[in-house]
Amino acid sequence: MPGTLPRFPRMPRGVTMPSLPRGINPPSLPSMPRGISMPSLPRLPSLHRLPSLPSMPSLPRMPSLPNMPGAPRRLLQDVCSVLDHQTPAGLCGCCWALRPRYKRLVDNIFPEDPEDGLVKANMEKLTFFALSAPEKLDRIAAYLSERLTRELNRHRYGYVCIAMEAMEQLLLACHCQSINLLVESFLGTLRLLLEADRQHLHLLATNAFVKFANIEEDTPSYHRSYDFFVSRFSQMCHTEHEDKDMQDKIRVSGIRGLQGVVRKTVDDELQVNIWEPRHMEQIVPALLVNLEQNTHCSSGSPAEQTEVCFRELLGRAAYGHINNAIKPVLMHLDRHSLWEGRSFAVRCFQIIMYSIQSQHSHLVIQQLLGHLDSHSRSPASVRAGVVEVLSEAAVIEATGSVGPAVLEVFNTLLRQLRQSVDYQLTGYYDPPGGQRTSSLEEKTLQDAVIKTIGSFANTLPVYQRSEVMLFIMGKIPVPGIYPALGSPNTGFEGSRMIQVMLLKSLLQVSSRYESNNLLTALPSSFLEPLLSFTLMEDPEIRLLVLSILTSLIDRRLNAVRLSSASVTMEVSLLELKEERCSRQDNLFIRKHAQRLYRHIFLTCKEESSGRSHYQALFTLLAVVSVELASEEVTLDLIRLTLALQELALSSQESLSVYNRCGVHALCAGFLQLLSQLGPPPPFSQHISQVIEGRQSAAPHLLPEDVFSDSPRLPEGELQVDEASLFIQSKISEALTGSSFSAHSERLNTPYTPQITDEERLSRRKSIVDVASLQIDMDPQFLCEAQQKPQTEQITFETLKNAIEDSGGAEEEERRRKMQERFLTAPFEEIAAHCGARSSLLQSRLDQVFALIIRPPPSPSGLSPPRSTPLYEMKFPDLCVY
Repeated sequence: MPGTLPRFPRMPRGVTMPSLPRGINPPSLPSMPRGISMPSLPRLPSLHRLPSLPSMPSLPRMPSLPNMPGAPRRLLQDVCSVLDHQTPAGLCGCCWALRPRYKRLVDNIFPEDPEDGLVKANMEKLTFFALSAPEKLDRIAAYLSERLTRELNRHRYGYVCIAMEAMEQLLLACHCQSINLLVESFLGTLRLLLEADRQHLHLLATNAFVKFANIEEDTPSYHRSYDFFVSRFSQMCHTEHEDKDMQDKIRVSGIRGLQGVVRKTVDDELQVNIWEPRHMEQIVPALLVNLEQNTHCSSGSPAEQTEVCFRELLGRAAYGHINNAIKPVLMHLDRHSLWEGRSFAVRCFQIIMYSIQSQHSHLVIQQLLGHLDSHSRSPASVRAGVVEVLSEAAVIEATGSVGPAVLEVFNTLLRQLRQSVDYQLTGYYDPPGGQRTSSLEEKTLQDAVIKTIGSFANTLPVYQRSEVMLFIMGKIPVPGIYPALGSPNTGFEGSRMIQVMLLKSLLQVSSRYESNNLLTALPSSFLEPLLSFTLMEDPEIRLLVLSILTSLIDRRLNAVRLSSASVTMEVSLLELKEERCSRQDNLFIRKHAQRLYRHIFLTCKEESSGRSHYQALFTLLAVVSVELASEEVTLDLIRLTLALQELALSSQESLSVYNRCGVHALCAGFLQLLSQLGPPPPFSQHISQVIEGRQSAAPHLLPEDVFSDSPRLPEGELQVDEASLFIQSKISEALTGSSFSAHSERLNTPYTPQITDEERLSRRKSIVDVASLQIDMDPQFLCEAQQKPQTEQITFETLKNAIEDSGGAEEEERRRKMQERFLTAPFEEIAAHCGARSSLLQSRLDQVFALIIRPPPSPSGLSPPRSTPLYEMKFPDLCVY
């Protein structure tokens, strides 16, 4: 019919066109003018029947269309493409030119062949558009994510890589203020890739996340979550794969992903708190597994990347995050029994101590100490591993303090020593569980604890080391005074072993103690109990005490050069470091010299003393003569040496032949050394003559023979000729005319040790010990004192009578009888005698104090009423006995 429009081809049966949304009408065609008609068109042949199409809004893949002409096939492809891209409603979506510009720009970056890669020219256009219109970034990112998801579902991995590359370039090109518009779509895309079952997609997503983590953002984000990435990257660190190279790649990728999470979250308080235990318990074990399994850190290996990530993680830890980062390390070492190997545990904590901020080091130490306490009933190998890690951590810790609770550190270590001794003697480290231990394992642990105590002490300043030495000294058990310190199952042997262990610990602390003032290094509160241990019957304890004294007095490290006694020693070749004795040293030697000499003398009387004891005594005397060099000290040492010679000759002492020869050899070696340190030549000549006589007639009196591995001793009783002895009169004559002659009276007075307060037990001095001042306490003296009028003026003689040491033969005889009484009398009699002596002493002190505080005479002749003494008001406890 002329003037009518041609008909559109009919759709096959069952196929319907999608209906338009309500309110939208298709465009109407323009009408023809009147009188003009369109020519009739021939009718098109009928098309083959098409398969039915699903309803809007989306269509699946285009079905196969067999035997379909080209034009209809092209039309169906355009329709599927429009529906697949989910264009807005309207027929304009059917035309590619009418789609939004950002979608056209995104579509243009994809090439026809994915192997050609990203179309760079079109990518530049897309980047320029994104920078010009930043409000479209969220739409661009969403559309890119949509394209990537569709290509991923269709397994077109080439296009997936292209879409991922485009998103990375947009992230790097966008400004910090607008990056949040891209991040959500970007992170969602990464989640899809990490959830896929393709390992190369995991690597692709991890690399993209690392690039994103390196971007610094100025605008905070409040709603991001990285929990999924922490969990997924941690799983990648544990990957097991048949191909070792592929396994290493995946693990390195996971480690780098964790490193990216840390960088992205650790500095932003508004981000997720990566230091929470739930995150640290995933991150730290994942890192330690790779650090453990790859001991050789080659370039690019998982171990090398792990160490870098671990150091960065710890380096960013603040004060409140250290504990959360260290606790998973301890749990991992416990779970996999890595304390016993020690090498890996030590390496872990070396990395930790070198990585964290130095002011936080003590927190790691406290964590280790608490963990050591929690393993009190673990095998000795585990405890030894924790202690060794502690020792290494203390060496690295170089801030000069191990935290606010310094003494608590040593208290924990000493408690471990005591427990180890108990376990060693009982044979069980967990008695309820019946877990046995060996003596060798416990000794290994004890050595490790002692070494650790020394390591900790070396990090402390001098004043704190003094406190530590006093603290350890107060912990040493003394039978009869601290009986409950040891375990009831170990008894006396346990107390003895603890004494030895604590003295060894004290030696570790004192070996590197540096102080220019002996009054500070050896205060009375420390020196007196230490010297009292020289009277113990155990030879090992006495030897340790001598070594401690030597290390504290030897401030210039001369003890190493003076460690062996010899009569052929040349002092000029030893290169000793000598300095003038300071005022503080003079005060120290005047205050403590007689006590020190007395204990040296009593140590030589011990029958259990051996070669090592005499060598230690020689070293101690030599160090004293060098460090405290003065004329008075030299003369006192000569007097002490002559007294030791008399001790070796005395028939009243029950000393063996070896002990007597050892004392003679000690005297010979020390006098030969002393003769080269200042005395005049006549003194050296006399010493040389005696030594030469001994070399020819009595070599068993010289240190070369006595202190050898196979000493040659005389048979029967020891007989010493006068020619082989050092004579006091000749020595005094040799010193005449020199600077020593001013103290000739001191030399002519034989040395007599004060033994009135000798005890076999170590304890603090009490009011009973004040009796060592040797005040005469006979009742007749007390009666005479009480008869004296109270108005007597205080004179020098008054004070002298109160503290005078009335020497002489009678006094010596009385002291000897008193000593015998203490050795043989019953305990009740000794206690009563000591109580009487203390009462008498208090009476004499009251008399002196009464004279001191007596008020001046009144001008009117009347005596004022007696007031309460000042010392009773302010110091009432000082006179309690």
